[in-house]
Amino acid sequence: MKKTFVVDTNVILHSHQALFSFKEHDVVIPLGVIEELDRFKSVNDEKGREARQASRELDQLRLKGNIAQGVELPSGGSIQIMLDAEIESLEQFGLDKRKVDNRILACALHLKNKGLEPILVSKDINCRIKANALGINAEDFETNKIDIDELYTGWCEIIMPAARIETFIREEGLVYEEDDLFKNEFVLLKAAENENKTALAKYDGAQKKLLPLFHLNSKPWGVEPMNLQQKFAIELLLCNEIQLVTLVGRAGTGKTLLALACGLQKTIDEHMFRKLLVSRPIMPLGKDIGYLPGSKDEKLSHWMQPIFDNLEFVMDRLYKNSDDVDKKIRFLIESQKIQIEAITYIRGRSIPKQFLIVDEAQNLTPHEVKTIISRAGEGTKVVLTGDPYQIDNPYLDSSSNGLNFVIEKFKDHNLFGHIILHKSERSSLSALASEVL
Repeated sequence: MKKTFVVDTNVILHSHQALFSFKEHDVVIPLGVIEELDRFKSVNDEKGREARQASRELDQLRLKGNIAQGVELPSGGSIQIMLDAEIESLEQFGLDKRKVDNRILACALHLKNKGLEPILVSKDINCRIKANALGINAEDFETNKIDIDELYTGWCEIIMPAARIETFIREEGLVYEEDDLFKNEFVLLKAAENENKTALAKYDGAQKKLLPLFHLNSKPWGVEPMNLQQKFAIELLLCNEIQLVTLVGRAGTGKTLLALACGLQKTIDEHMFRKLLVSRPIMPLGKDIGYLPGSKDEKLSHWMQPIFDNLEFVMDRLYKNSDDVDKKIRFLIESQKIQIEAITYIRGRSIPKQFLIVDEAQNLTPHEVKTIISRAGEGTKVVLTGDPYQIDNPYLDSSSNGLNFVIEKFKDHNLFGHIILHKSERSSLSALASEVL
């Protein structure tokens, strides 16, 4: 049965392709949404880009028919721009009719009063709550959503006879014909007869073979892995053939630290990359670094302080004198062996032969992550780190963020590797806080 969806502005700003994601169903766009798109179109970020693209798409549809009455789509559905309706009736519910969100609700209420059963699609939780209070069905935009509880972990345990584990160790590999592993998935091999007899392996999908970890004993820039998952993470970060790595974990699990240490080793020691490029989404209240005084680098230093904290930690393990630590960090930055950049300035660039770390990637939309990864030129390695449970973007959650989207889409590709880090190693206090708070 054909349904009618009323689409909120934030859905279109999330992805302008949402306009065409409802297949054979009818899409209603309240006039207030067009006004909000007009307000966003001049903004120089991803939301502005999505607003501009959506406006172009709607302008093309306008040429094909009367968009106020609805323009048919090839999918069998239609898109209609709806004038404000039922505005006056909002006041009886105590809602301010001047707010765009409430004008969107008024359009949905008008459709309901006409005998339809409209579904409001919004990424705004409070808007969905208000819709339900008015008797209107409301949903989040579900496309690209990943169930966080079923997120690919990057490793598993396999119980097998001790003789096979001995063969694996002796021959430095073991043929594995089953189809239950993803490419580059890690395996903890345990003997059926004795669980204390174990081995670590990585699955090579091309050879259908379990291979030993090549970097098992590596300590990049003095950083030693503290648990099993950190060993797996270092393997991914140091393997040249793996060009995209995602590290997921709560605060203190070592995501950023391991990425920086391995990036320094591959860039400074092994000369595999020209520079180490580190970036984070800028997520202040105003979402713009222009409000801070100083040059671009001075502004960025506030948002990049967690990166500098990790750099200092790495350097402290190599240099005992704090002055030497400061000098080394300053030298690496001034020589541009380490470059700090805002996500805003990465779009449009081509980034060849660099070790690119994107920290706090859970705050990016699927489209933003796609834009960043597509910037990777020949010889570039991209590392995305983040915690899906710690999201500052008001229109993303643990299921709809770009980091999870990448993991789900890339999880069986040769160029990709992923691991979830569970244990906090920052300090006993940090570990306890992550567990009980």
